[in-house]
Amino acid sequence: MNLEHHYAANIEWAGNRGTGTTDYKSYGRETVITAAGKHSIDGSSDRVFHGNADRWNPEELLLAALAECHLLSYLHVAATNGIVVTGYTDSATGTMVQTADGGGHFTSVTLRPRVVISGGDAARALELHREASTRCFIAASVNFPVLHEPEVVLVTA
Repeated sequence: MNLEHHYAANIEWAGNRGTGTTDYKSYGRETVITAAGKHSIDGSSDRVFHGNADRWNPEELLLAALAECHLLSYLHVAATNGIVVTGYTDSATGTMVQTADGGGHFTSVTLRPRVVISGGDAARALELHREASTRCFIAASVNFPVLHEPEVVLVTA
């Protein structure tokens, strides 16, 4: 069994306004992210960094990757533990701090999954977020805390 997995993505800068990067404000931050067989993603930098607010920025994509990874890990542990999930939403937030040298880093992300279940124990469903967190490849790859504020709603017929 091969436990090593490989991924590929392409990014193309689409922000040359005719003069390239002649100065900081002369170029657009628009990008297009592609991968074989997938829809493209229109990217940019955050608006505060002269980006296009209508496009996804890397910070939002990181939040989305963490939230989706946790969701998929949670669905797996729920299914293997007899919890019937019928709905799942998350309102993730993150904090990034800029440093004096112009760089920066995330200091934390908080996931707020709201899980609707129609079968199984609600307390156990809540506990499973800990296990899902340990199984999330993306969360295991970052160097800042990924916190969880889960909610479980049991819907009975």
